[in-house]
Amino acid sequence: MARYTGPKSKISRKFNEEIFGPSKALKKKSYPPGMHGRGRRKKQSEYAVQLAEKQKAKYIYGMLEKQFANLFEKAARKGGITGENLLILLESRLDNTVYRLGIAPTRRAARQLVLHKHITVNGEIVNIPSYSLKVGETVAVREKSKSLEAITTSLSVRNARQFTWLEWDGAEMVGKFVSAPQRDQIPEKIQEQLIVELYSK
Repeated sequence: MARYTGPKSKISRKFNEEIFGPSKALKKKSYPPGMHGRGRRKKQSEYAVQLAEKQKAKYIYGMLEKQFANLFEKAARKGGITGENLLILLESRLDNTVYRLGIAPTRRAARQLVLHKHITVNGEIVNIPSYSLKVGETVAVREKSKSLEAITTSLSVRNARQFTWLEWDGAEMVGKFVSAPQRDQIPEKIQEQLIVELYSK
């Protein structure tokens, strides 16, 4: 399956960021994991910095290497700035959009909802987390799934969190992918240019 299933706090400490959401471990131990985590860290090479940025993006969006590389190739073929194209493609994924709409509290949970056929796109059940949404397409909670506690709880907590490229109808539990997000609208702390430089080697 195209996702990381190991210790989440270890990854958060590695990048010193809340990759998988709020992390108590990161607050208690703000240094990298491992027996040398507190020791003196040697200066990273340019390649190491670029690789770390790519790894961070993969963990954030829950992807494995081949899938991420294929998405980069697709971004490179499109016109415009490759790094921004990559982030737009990542944000256009169905599992990420389910998370952004507040239907699920995390991307992992969003992926599970999609896989278990709780989500529809344009009225049809889609169980492919990597499905790439197009402008104008609607994402909704399946009628039979609207009373699921996991969904209602998530919506009650995160419903106020809005993104300008998405519309959400709380009463009908239907969202719309209104437009492709602009780079400055995407909140993730990713230096996409480093990823482009890495793949350009």
